[in-house]
Amino acid sequence: MTVSLRVVLDQLVDVVDADVAEAETQIARALVATAPRGCVVEAIVPAGSEGAVPDAAAVAEVTKAPLTRAKLSAAWQLGIAPGLNRGLIHAPSLMAPLVRHDRVNDNDQTVITVWDLCAWEVPDAMPRGAVAWHRSMVKRAEKYADAVIVPAHALAERLSEASPKLHSRIRVIPGAAPLGFAVPSDAVGRRRELMLPDELIVLAAGRCDDAALAAGLAAIASLGDEHAVVVLDIAEGGESRVEDLAAAAGLRAEVVHSRASLSPADRAAVFGAALAVVAPSALTAFPWRVVDAMALGVPVVAIASPIHQEILLDGGSLAPAEGLGEALAEVLSTDANRRRASVRAADRGSSFSWRDHAERVWALHAEL
Repeated sequence: MTVSLRVVLDQLVDVVDADVAEAETQIARALVATAPRGCVVEAIVPAGSEGAVPDAAAVAEVTKAPLTRAKLSAAWQLGIAPGLNRGLIHAPSLMAPLVRHDRVNDNDQTVITVWDLCAWEVPDAMPRGAVAWHRSMVKRAEKYADAVIVPAHALAERLSEASPKLHSRIRVIPGAAPLGFAVPSDAVGRRRELMLPDELIVLAAGRCDDAALAAGLAAIASLGDEHAVVVLDIAEGGESRVEDLAAAAGLRAEVVHSRASLSPADRAAVFGAALAVVAPSALTAFPWRVVDAMALGVPVVAIASPIHQEILLDGGSLAPAEGLGEALAEVLSTDANRRRASVRAADRGSSFSWRDHAERVWALHAEL
């Protein structure tokens, strides 16, 4: 008898979170690659997305939902999921058919994933509808999820505080950099197309509020010689915000380059020129750019937070907001310091892989 694990791939066309969208396809590919004997991976996709399943995912079958992603999101928020809640369902996000099912008699399972708690920690920075959706889906998970995957113990602890009913069902399985993530052979050309220099400092701006961005920019400005700064993952329309904060930190406009979500290859090209990565956000969210940086052996300086402490361990430097500049200066003070920081980052980065993630997902569904 063949066992099918049905993975929800909801952001193949309509991307609402680029990192989670990327993770979905990475997880699907890794689940296929690690499938136990007698098991296959299928995909559940919104209407209009069925032709967008990447060939690399190699899923056995694609089930098309009767609604587009936006309508499916609303329907699942209300608990309407006719015919889509059967079998073993794995959601790499909160987007899942969280409805009543019988795990004991019918072997139906629904497992979801929570990558951040921004809807609880910084609700004012998100659209009101998105905050309501995230919170209501966690409420549905309290009733119907068989397990909830989070990428760090620090996030597990905070989620348990926000939703005590989920405590016994939370499992920690970290994310990773994309499979095969490496500086591409055409990195110089890619940076030229992005109009970026060949030596820079990366500021990981995803999910940063103004205070965190200001702290990161001030840390880089404190070096004094105005390195080129690439501010990654800026939300659409957020360039002027970065310009104002950079000016307040004392950085000239021409050395600051804001970029929105980049493809993995472009991102790797940027990291290939990075002297260091500065991660100033203290939010309870998986630090995607930190993991990217470590995968490529780029020195990391991050604000001291439970998430960064857990993910970095000794793979980078931690400091309070006011100490980021000093920590960054220490890493870049000599070639020997930078080489040591690079080795520590690469060593820690090797701990994260989607293959390991997928193997633990299979083990979780077997456990259930």
